[in-house]
Amino acid sequence: MSEAGDAKGVFASAAKKVKMGKRVEKALKEKAAASSSQEATEEDANKAPEPYTCIGHFDADFTELCRRAGLPPTEIPPVVLRAKRPGTPPPPDPKAKDPTPPEEPVDVAEEEPKPKTYVTKEKYSYFKPNIQVEMEHEEKPATVTEIYIRGWKIDDMMVDIFRNCFPTIEKLNTINLWNVGLTDKTLRDLAAIFPQCPNLKNVSIEGNPIAEEPWACLIGDDSLIVNLSLRHNEITDRGASGIGAALSTVTTCNKNLISLNLSHNKFSDVGAEAVVKGLRMNRVLLCLSLASNKITDKGAVKFGELLSRFPLTHEEVVERRKLLSDKGSPDRGTGKSPPPSRRAESKDRPGSVRSGSHLDKGDKKRDKSSKKKDNKHEKKNEKEDAGKGNKTVVMMDSKKDKDEGAKGGTKKDDKWKKGSHSMGAKAVMADTSRHGSRASLVAETVNKTTKGKKTTSSKDKKGGAAPESESPDMVEAINPLLDSVESIDGQLWIPGNRSIINLNLSRNEIGEAGLKSLLLALQYQITLANLAPHPALKGLMRLSLGRNPIRADSEAYQKLQDLLLTRDPFYKPQAKSPDGEVQSLVG
Repeated sequence: MSEAGDAKGVFASAAKKVKMGKRVEKALKEKAAASSSQEATEEDANKAPEPYTCIGHFDADFTELCRRAGLPPTEIPPVVLRAKRPGTPPPPDPKAKDPTPPEEPVDVAEEEPKPKTYVTKEKYSYFKPNIQVEMEHEEKPATVTEIYIRGWKIDDMMVDIFRNCFPTIEKLNTINLWNVGLTDKTLRDLAAIFPQCPNLKNVSIEGNPIAEEPWACLIGDDSLIVNLSLRHNEITDRGASGIGAALSTVTTCNKNLISLNLSHNKFSDVGAEAVVKGLRMNRVLLCLSLASNKITDKGAVKFGELLSRFPLTHEEVVERRKLLSDKGSPDRGTGKSPPPSRRAESKDRPGSVRSGSHLDKGDKKRDKSSKKKDNKHEKKNEKEDAGKGNKTVVMMDSKKDKDEGAKGGTKKDDKWKKGSHSMGAKAVMADTSRHGSRASLVAETVNKTTKGKKTTSSKDKKGGAAPESESPDMVEAINPLLDSVESIDGQLWIPGNRSIINLNLSRNEIGEAGLKSLLLALQYQITLANLAPHPALKGLMRLSLGRNPIRADSEAYQKLQDLLLTRDPFYKPQAKSPDGEVQSLVG
């Protein structure tokens, strides 16, 4: 019995040791797993998250970028649809068969229905920051077209978020920022973001006074903004000078801005003169508003000179000579010198270059013999064509084509024709061969849309219609330095800016002297339009001068209003009936 008891004791102790070993091993495994998981969590915490790629859905992209920037969910501005005014109900149909039944009397004790002209919200929700958007289709988040931010500060972190999500919004065309506390840095950062938005055309930044006044950064050479509004920004003469320089200089010009609103600011005649200087070489801007500033007669006189005609400065004359020189010898821009024969035959040679006396006699004889051969060749072609009975235009040889192309003499309206065809080009070249010395210089285009394109006839070889050009209706911009000039008292005068069609100078300090200057400018534009009409430069059509210190019975003001009435594109003059009574043509 003792031996059996000892065996049981040994077995029990051995089993106990085995169990203890398993427990220790399990505890060690759990400890190792816990330590490894803790190390993994620490590595995940130290590891930077993967960058977020915007998908073009502004609401989702903006919310995720704000969350990754560390903003708590309660402080992320929500993206909401912009409230719209309810439309007017349609009028009742008088031909309806079943009239509406009479309304039952409403019990006064019952609660009246809420009106539909406004929307109720929670208390103080109106003052919470949000981003209002407009969409083409409310059910499609990728169709955001307009973004409105009003009444809350946009800091550097928010600008970084906009830098990531704005360029991915494909249909975004309008950004409106009102009273958002912009600084010099945040405005420049936003100005660098705008060119990355492919369809952004309208930008409004209002109620954001900035001490440095860096507003010119919005009108850079790479700017795609078409309509820009900078109202209520307390822009002074300093900011207006930068804006004027950004509109145009002697060598540069903004090519996209069509409408500029600078009303309700604080610049005087100095700032107005800077804007006028920026519009001397700009033929793109159509609408300009300078209402509610401090412009007096001095500034109005400057605008009168701009709209009528003005003398070129020394820098502009030098630049004009360079352009004419490059136009006369196109190889000069590529670093190649033209052949001596072209230099001798060119009539647009600068005055500092001497005549072709440096050519040797052999070259002159060679030129005369070549001209005789060319004349014989032309006469032979005329006889052959006359024998066939066909009316043709004598074609010039390649040398004459090059010479006339170097001279640049074309009809004044040739640059403004729509499309280009080979027969039209030949006719123009033939005309310049006859009137090359008297043809006026046309402006060089800012963007040569037809450069590199091959001109084709109206029908291809197979007889089918040739494809139309990509932009047949686009009117090419002009360079005013290459316009026709008039020499007066030793100065070169060119026609003024006729591209502006809408000018707002209301609520300023313009008196009778400024009014007379604007009247003379408008009369000059009308006379010039009658003598030399231009398909693109129509001249001033609307001029706002309300709430200026001008007498209501002013003769100049009445004449100005009468002239502007006829300039209105929607104006229809009244006709007289056979009885002598005036009848309106409207309707």
